[in-house]
Amino acid sequence: MPDPETYDLLIVGGGINGAGIARDAAGRGLSVLLVEQEDLASHTSSASTKLIHGGLRYLEYYEFRLVREALIERERLLGMAPHIIWPLAFVLPQMNSPRPAWLVRLGLFLYDNLGGRKKLPATRTVNLARSALGNGLKPGAKTAFVYSDCWVEDSRLVVLNARDAAERGARIETRTRLVSAMREGALWKAEIAGSGGTRTVMAKGLVNAAGPWVEDVLQRAASASQDRGVRLIKGSHIVVPKLYEGDHAFMLQNPDRRIVFAIPYEHDYTLIGTTDEPWQGQPGKAQISPEETDYLCETVRRYFAREIHPADVVWSYAGIRPLYDDHAASASAVTRDYVLDLDGGNGKAPLLSVFGGKITTYRKLAEHALEKLVPFYPGAKGDWTAGADLPGGDIPGDDFEAFVARLASAHPGLPRPLLTRLARAYGTRAQAILGTAQTLDMLGTDFGGGLTEAEVDYLVDQEWARSAEDVLYRRSKLGLHVPPGTTEVLETYLARKNF
Repeated sequence: MPDPETYDLLIVGGGINGAGIARDAAGRGLSVLLVEQEDLASHTSSASTKLIHGGLRYLEYYEFRLVREALIERERLLGMAPHIIWPLAFVLPQMNSPRPAWLVRLGLFLYDNLGGRKKLPATRTVNLARSALGNGLKPGAKTAFVYSDCWVEDSRLVVLNARDAAERGARIETRTRLVSAMREGALWKAEIAGSGGTRTVMAKGLVNAAGPWVEDVLQRAASASQDRGVRLIKGSHIVVPKLYEGDHAFMLQNPDRRIVFAIPYEHDYTLIGTTDEPWQGQPGKAQISPEETDYLCETVRRYFAREIHPADVVWSYAGIRPLYDDHAASASAVTRDYVLDLDGGNGKAPLLSVFGGKITTYRKLAEHALEKLVPFYPGAKGDWTAGADLPGGDIPGDDFEAFVARLASAHPGLPRPLLTRLARAYGTRAQAILGTAQTLDMLGTDFGGGLTEAEVDYLVDQEWARSAEDVLYRRSKLGLHVPPGTTEVLETYLARKNF
């Protein structure tokens, strides 16, 4: 019987933290196997509010270290992936505000200066009665503050980290779960189950980045310490027809002091979210509740002239956030900071478990994780990810519009909207999809909404897409744009692939 595969690190969980740690570790010369029981970013990491931000509201809870780290990372990530991350202006009206204007402005002053802001503009004050930024709001809106954060295509951020990890030698296996793990001296012996059945692998270290399933993985790892806890919080979002013109977002303050964002989404829509609801029971696929839908619709009606009701919702999504249990009284007050728990040493193979975290700080979390692990790998290289472009992010001068113009010049027979979308999703790697194509026919079958056979083949070959949902709602948001029946046609096409 052949010896089992042996890796430096076995990482459990294909969300943003697992993918980020895999990338960092592979770039340090470690051999890595990452297993994900479903698709990459299939839960929490594709159910965010799609923001790279410092977390303005966290200042109320004195999370200064977290906010500073996040603000520094915000600008780093913007430079690393300018195709999937871009600046976004937020309008913060003072109508209906439970906080005095002076306090909000003080918080924004700290927000502007806490992280050494360089690329994004500083906060300014506007009169909404005289500004186009007030269009769509109810009459009577006057003072507002305008500050900046960034938008991110969250599930694509996960995939690009996994892609980079794979190109640096990591093995990424989706639809593969950890069955059990036990220490055998200085190694972990793990049973993993995938499409090819169950097999044994050995690893010098085990990383538990399973998100909402972090405690479940600890129970599968024999002799693992279980003195840390996770608190599961559900966050839900709705998508409605466009509420206002403009490419800016709104931060809306509710009487209960919770914050809801209204953000331009997929050209024709507005994204509204999020909620903070305790999740009871085992982690799993989350759905928005009628009460959450009502809450978000009521928030919109409080601020916007257009009436929005549950019947107007065209799509919704919900995710479970695995926050570190700091025993806060309310869901909104639970820390968004992360805790890394290392179990091992003195001859025992290490187990690193990740509790909490947010998408903005994933790169720094991965760096901190490797700081804890490198003592077990004397030959590992040092920090390297700060400023290292993600796949497709090597756009000259970070000038996205100039890059699209060059694509259009090279492919004059293709529609500009298609080229812009591909550039946004894939950056410089859009060329791998386009090849020498000068007409749409040269890209193969059109599945609708601009989704072509060439793009689907790329997603299967390079980005681990295996189902219509992977393609339409995680690798893209084309599910909101394709005609009825596309899912079934796409599933038939994918079924012919030899995964």
